[in-house]
Amino acid sequence: MSQALDEGHDALLLDLDGTLYRGGTAIPGAEDAVSRVRANGGTLRYVTNNASKPPEAVVEKLNSLSIPATLTEVSTSAQAGAALLAERIEQGASVLVLGTAALADELAALGLRPVREAETGPSAVLQGHSESTSWADLAEACLAIRAGADWVACNRDATLPTERGQLPGNGALVHALEMATGRTPEVAGKPERPLVDRAADSAGAINPLFVGDRLETDIAGARRAGMASLLVFTGVSGPRELLAAPEGQRPEHVAADLTALSAPAEESVVAEQSAWNVEVDATGLTLTTVGEFAAEPEALGGGALSALRALCAAWWRVSSGDDVRVRAGDDVAKSVLHGLGMQD
Repeated sequence: MSQALDEGHDALLLDLDGTLYRGGTAIPGAEDAVSRVRANGGTLRYVTNNASKPPEAVVEKLNSLSIPATLTEVSTSAQAGAALLAERIEQGASVLVLGTAALADELAALGLRPVREAETGPSAVLQGHSESTSWADLAEACLAIRAGADWVACNRDATLPTERGQLPGNGALVHALEMATGRTPEVAGKPERPLVDRAADSAGAINPLFVGDRLETDIAGARRAGMASLLVFTGVSGPRELLAAPEGQRPEHVAADLTALSAPAEESVVAEQSAWNVEVDATGLTLTTVGEFAAEPEALGGGALSALRALCAAWWRVSSGDDVRVRAGDDVAKSVLHGLGMQD
């Protein structure tokens, strides 16, 4: 019997929003997937770029959605950012906090002194998302950064997904300070390595699998850390973005959702597929079904996602990351490409 995808790794590092839940609703299959891993003695880490809430709030939300979690399983960009500064400045040094009280608490827990004004002469600035950040707060951080303070940003996420749509994220305000100071911060969260490495180290993992929904943060972060990854289509990134992904954002596995963790690993791997043929030429890609499968679309070994994996395998061999025209070689392929949003 083939080994399940999660059983081939010593820990699962799971993104939150878009992977386990959307807003206040658990994504179908997430609860069962996590419970199965726990029942089999697997190791989990919940890894989030969100620096606005303490780990306790993350645990509370997951548990409220029937997704079991404990404090030791949560890794946040706030923790990673505070740890970066604790490694390079003296105990008791002041750090200007541009973010929530939860972010300030992470600094205090490591023996640093959170402040809110530049006149105190802070040694560093730690920037994370807060809905209450104002121009006055940005001005204080600007003064401290221009005076030479170390600057760490918890993440560079330009947008923040909400029930109302995409809103300005921490990265948007980081960019504002970059323009005002002429400096660039060190980043603790995904896709940079500090947060991802911290999560893997806390799990004692040598061969973890990172699971997420964003190519530019989750998958890129896994690639930079040398980890295998699974992209799920329950959040931000879609099929067209995946096909055109640059080398540093290409996952080893692709699936609809977390139910892929319990399926054989070879079912989700990006590789040639027996049910599909992909021709590459100067004008793009042509997808056709193979042999007996042409008359049995329901037996296409995963249908649309199987086709997508075949397309990615073919295109990634010859491209460093470009959009490409995809054509259908038969009616079944045409229907599948339409479902993927790729039909011309």
